[in-house]
Amino acid sequence: MRDAVTGLLVSLVRGAVTSPFKSAGRSGAALPPARAVLPAARIVPGRLASYRGICGFTERDVLPLTYPHVLGFPLAMRIMTGRAFPLPVLGLVHTRIEITGHRALHPADAPELTVYAEELTPHRRGTEVTVVTQARLSGELVWESRSGYLSRYSTGRAPATATPRGPAPSSPAAGGPVAEAEAAAAAEVEAEANAAVRAGDPAIDPAGDSPTGPARDALPAVAEWRLPGDLGRRYGAASGDRNPIHLHPLTARLFGFPRHIAHGMWTVARCLAEAEASGSGRIRTVRAEFRAPVLLPATVTYAAAGPAFEVRGAGRVHLTGRVTREG
Repeated sequence: MRDAVTGLLVSLVRGAVTSPFKSAGRSGAALPPARAVLPAARIVPGRLASYRGICGFTERDVLPLTYPHVLGFPLAMRIMTGRAFPLPVLGLVHTRIEITGHRALHPADAPELTVYAEELTPHRRGTEVTVVTQARLSGELVWESRSGYLSRYSTGRAPATATPRGPAPSSPAAGGPVAEAEAAAAAEVEAEANAAVRAGDPAIDPAGDSPTGPARDALPAVAEWRLPGDLGRRYGAASGDRNPIHLHPLTARLFGFPRHIAHGMWTVARCLAEAEASGSGRIRTVRAEFRAPVLLPATVTYAAAGPAFEVRGAGRVHLTGRVTREG
């Protein structure tokens, strides 16, 4: 585990050094063909227990659907901070995540993990990259995720090799890694809200979540969560994602936030834990879209109806998603 943490720190430093030399809008951008592979991802019982506790998972016999994302986080960072990766890692915005569990994984499993960047697509706010993470046992694909990360720029141009992104996939996907180093650029100052922090939701028209935007049908409230100020530090210790925007108000201000923010992947995991507790049948897929960061400490509402769920608070929707179940 110490090696994994050291490798992650090295990736973060490399990303900070190389980011100033990369540009999302340059023509001819292309993705590296290389894949990052971990032959056997060992699951450490203590870290798994901490992750379950901070996210609210109670099932002990199977891994939480989001946990392979944690195991693959260092590999994704290695890809996105590599010299050949065309987008600057600093400021990448985690826009969406889809996860599919083809079958349940167990704490005793040691899956082979593979991470690669799949495609660049133009976006009205920049360029979006899709990062794929896969887990295999004895060569069988047992878990996979797809994450969207947006690199924003204001030139109105997109890399020449990018192809327009089609409609959102109907199957849930996963997301990830750098993810939240993501949210840093995701937050915007909302003029009409007197400099209130916005999510910069790249995939969805932000007016829909604005207090002055068009009316939307709200899902019924299920639970209220009080998120402590140290949530980011506790989740960072359990997941290995110690991005400074989640740890302290001071370090978050360096990236334009008035306070530190909750990890987007914690929010997804907490929603899944709640969905597991309130429904029957193993959750096989989840799709979530990140809309606005959650400033810590905070009180938010988890709302759900059927397969749909959302997290909202402080006059905006922070996350929306859907699950599918077996059977």
